[in-house]
Formats: sequence, C-alpha cells, structure tokens
Amino acid sequence: MNAETDYDFTPDQWEALKALRTPAVKHRVLNRFVVEQLVALRLAVVIDDYPVITAEGRSVLLRGSPRLWDVAA
Repeated sequence: MNAETDYDFTPDQWEALKALRTPAVKHRVLNRFVVEQLVALRLAVVIDDYPVITAEGRSVLLRGSPRLWDVAA
C-alpha cells in the first residue's frame, strides 16, 4: 500500500519549496506565512531562523504537482 500524499500547492508554496533546495545563505526573502505552511506539513523545518527542506519535502518536490503532470503530457 502506498501512503504517499498528493499535495495541491499554490504557486507560492511550490516556489518556496523549490527555493529551499539551495543553501540557506542563498535564499531570497521567502514569504514567512508560506514557510510556516510547509513546516506544518513537515516539508520544511526552521533551524537557526533559516528554513530547510526535509527529506519528505524533497520527495514531494521530486514527485511534482499533479497539476504539472497535465502540462507535461
């Protein structure tokens, strides 16, 4: 049984998740509200005041958005 969850993110949430792939020093100013949403979903954590993507967040990012699958098809 596959327990993966499909997320229906807003464009801002996808952009923030993608931005978290880079080291914290290179992060642009991210929307704090969006980062808090990603933290609540356990896709990111805040370490020393910097958001960092989690392993689960990377997995979600690699799977992509179902809305994007239609565009690629």
